Amino acid sequence: MPIEIERKFLVNSTGFKKDCYDKIYIKQGFLNSNKYRVVRIRVIDETGYITIKGLSYDHGTSRFEWEKEISKDDAEQLLLLSETAAIEKIRYLVKIENHIVEVDEFLGDNKGLYIAEIELHSVGELYKKPLWLGKEVTGKKKYYNATLSKKPYNTWKRKPQKK
Repeated sequence: MPIEIERKFLVNSTGFKKDCYDKIYIKQGFLNSNKYRVVRIRVIDETGYITIKGLSYDHGTSRFEWEKEISKDDAEQLLLLSETAAIEKIRYLVKIENHIVEVDEFLGDNKGLYIAEIELHSVGELYKKPLWLGKEVTGKKKYYNATLSKKPYNTWKRKPQKK
């Protein structure tokens, strides 16, 4: 059974952009999102994907994930069936030693939110944490894309910024 192991972090600054070796535009929606499973449709450039994710365990660090490539046309048709509006984001890829850090800059109703993910081979695997990585949010459901599609970042009540 394929298991995804990752840690998620907020991002302190856009310092990652100078180390980025590639970036991609992603549009995704959810056909099903509940606490037991998520069925996601995603378009990345000219390719579509359908992904099924299971329950999180290890405090949100790992969970079942199955993904299959589908045509872009099929993915765009399936996006029309999404539970809520699609999420759009730019994903920046940054190599840090033996890991690729994916930093998502959210657009639309989630504009202003940046989340970084580091995929690991084991739950306890060590990794280098760059200065622009902030607070860890692994396992915090409000930062899951499926949750952000229902309760976007711009609807959160946040403390006013100090000037």
